[in-house]
Amino acid sequence: MTDINPTYRPSIRIYRAECTTSLELSYADAGIKAGFPSPAQDYISETIDLNRDLIPHPVSTFYGRVTGDSMIDEGIEEDDILVIDKSLSPEEGDLAVCCVDGEFTLKRIHIGDGCVWLIPSNRNYKPIKVTPDNEFMVWGIVTYTIKANRKRRRSISM
Repeated sequence: MTDINPTYRPSIRIYRAECTTSLELSYADAGIKAGFPSPAQDYISETIDLNRDLIPHPVSTFYGRVTGDSMIDEGIEEDDILVIDKSLSPEEGDLAVCCVDGEFTLKRIHIGDGCVWLIPSNRNYKPIKVTPDNEFMVWGIVTYTIKANRKRRRSISM
């Protein structure tokens, strides 16, 4: 591997997606304004089922928990959860879980000049050029990233 950070941990913990149940949650179907504030919705009538709406291919979909910081500039951080679909064919620019020489890594795929490059989103890491000498496979394509937005609070000792 050509990553330059000696503390790099290219592993991703993988879990099978369990989609045999549904969990319908209410959601604000008129949208949430990220610009100027708007009046709050008085009435929420729509529901969303995360299994149905985020996982179109349950048999080939897995969850992965991110370890490492090679994609931090895209907002993908340690402990984020990835929804990974193994049934999708890789395309230019996809965020993919790849296996290079027996190790998992999360990178953007760049296909060009007769080779594949795995592009990190952290300037502390160099792109990885996949050569015929590498054992290489695109394990799956990341379709969603789930992250905690509330920061963990430290407990205060008295």
